[in-house]
This record gives sequence, structure tokens and C-alpha cells, in this order.
Amino acid sequence: MTVKQLSLPELTAACARLGVTRVGLWREPVGAYGVEKAARLVAGAGLTVTSLCRGGFLTAAEPGARLRALDDNRSAIDEAAALGTETLVLVSGGLPPGSRDLSAARERIADALHVLAPHAAERGVRLAIEPLHPMYAADRCVVSTLAQALELAERFPAPRVGVVVDTYHVWWDDTAPAAVTRAGAAGRIHAFQVADWTTPLPRGVLTGRGQLGDGAVELRRWRERVDAAGYRGPIEAELFNDGLWARDGAEVLAETVRRFIEHVL
Repeated sequence: MTVKQLSLPELTAACARLGVTRVGLWREPVGAYGVEKAARLVAGAGLTVTSLCRGGFLTAAEPGARLRALDDNRSAIDEAAALGTETLVLVSGGLPPGSRDLSAARERIADALHVLAPHAAERGVRLAIEPLHPMYAADRCVVSTLAQALELAERFPAPRVGVVVDTYHVWWDDTAPAAVTRAGAAGRIHAFQVADWTTPLPRGVLTGRGQLGDGAVELRRWRERVDAAGYRGPIEAELFNDGLWARDGAEVLAETVRRFIEHVL
């Protein structure tokens, strides 16, 4: 999504030129291209898929909507397995229409995970709960902190359900470093993503993730925390930014690699 203006063939070619060997993919472009075709394309370019984003939206109270969400997440698990990634990122979902009950919404996430975790285990896929910044709690994700994500994940075996540490969403939370340590000790950090926080936020706030080094987040310090917690997996740069999307995608990818080396490593 950092360079969503690139087609999948353009993305794989740009990664090959830059020596990037791993890539996180999103379901929408993969689905449009064809899951099996995308899997062959990525493998043929020598790339490993680090994660598939996203499943989730599991908070619906209406029975039909819940069944549709479960079916969609089973499909997402199957797609992740087909792409050869062991990690499916979950954005859990916001409050159902007319509801103000955050606790009940989080319990419905747990109920859904009880259904989905066995299917994921059969496919060799881990479910990674991503907490989102509280500004998204009403409409997108009632899981706002790493501690809340861990409370859900810890109801399941660590190899099956864990968490995503995304600097954009957790940098502000002074309890998050302890949660990183707790998650790492249990082997529950299933993905680590970096983006910077810049202001003012754009209208709609979804596309406000700053280029690495442009904002307020101590990116290297977060990387060091996650390292110290025992995480040895990939680090994904995930930038939703209209300004970046308006530029040449190959140029943005090269810039992001340089910024990653400068500000994260």
C-alpha cells in the first residue's frame, strides 16, 4: 500500500531492482490480479510475502453480517496460505450501527477468533490482531492499544493468535513498551510495521501516515524495543499517504528504502 500506484508486476520489478526481498500484500490488489497468479508472480521474482492485510471487521451484532464476516475471513486465511505467508493481519472492526458498547464489540471479536483460529491452524496461518489509534475506535477498530490486543490474543495459543506492533498506532501510548516486552516474551509479535506521525491530519485521517523520518515517532527506538523483545521477523513500512501515491511509485519505493535505512535501522 505504500506504493499502491504500482501494479503487482511493477512492484515486483521495482523490488528486484532495489534488492528488496520481502513484501507485505493487501487483499484488494491481489484479488484483482488473481491470488494464484499473484503467488506465482511474487515467487518468480524471488520475493517472500511477509503478511497479507487484511482480515477482521468482526464486530457485527446482526447474525447475517457476522456469518458473512466469518466467511470473508476464512477466504482471507485461504488467500494468505496460497501466497505462502504465515501471517494474516486483522483490523478488528468498529462499533456496529447504533451501539456504544466497546466491551461487547471486543467480546464478539474473541468469539469470532474461536471460530477462525482452527481454520487458520489447518492452513498454517497466524492471526495477527492490529490495534489502531483510538481515533479509529468508532468506525474501524475497537482494539486501540497493544494491551487490549494482547488480552484477546492471550486466550489462544501464541503460534495461532498474536499482535501487530505498528508505530503509527501505538507511538503515543506510554503503556505500549511494556506490552511489547510482554508480547515478545510470549512469542506473540507476529508483525512489526513502521510509519511516521505527521500533522495536520488529512480529511478522513486514513491517509495521514508520514514518510519515515518526517514526523514525531522515534522509529529507531521502537525498532530497538521490538528487537529487545525477541522479535526477529520482517519489518514492514506501511504508508497511506496521498502525496506519496501521487508521485512515481518506483521513486517512492526507493526513497522509502533510503529512509528505512536512515531512520529505522
